[in-house]
Amino acid sequence: MGEQKQMIDGALLAFLRDKVNSFIKWDIVRFFHDNPYARDTSEHIARYIMRDAHTTARELHHLAETQVVEAEEIGTVLVYRLTPDEATRELIGRFVAACDDREFRVQAINEVINGKRLSPRHDF
Repeated sequence: MGEQKQMIDGALLAFLRDKVNSFIKWDIVRFFHDNPYARDTSEHIARYIMRDAHTTARELHHLAETQVVEAEEIGTVLVYRLTPDEATRELIGRFVAACDDREFRVQAINEVINGKRLSPRHDF
């Protein structure tokens, strides 16, 4: 037969299920991991990650609610930045590193797909 599947680490699984539970959120987390000092609007982040601006704004709002990113109003503009919380940043680093492993990615993708309550939106 084949090798037994390796299970996703409990902390990473909770992070995936509770906070980074869409592919757009993965892209956003990767953006901030690669640019930890970035402060930008949802429109600019959407353009950078090549995603729909409205959907990106919604997902950034959720990531702010779950304290993965922080939202700050500067004048009339809402900008986002990576959380300063070291434990969350370390978890993000572990998540991004784990995504380099094909088996982890397959399991994580299945978690996202199986966890979705599919609604009439055009991407996730």
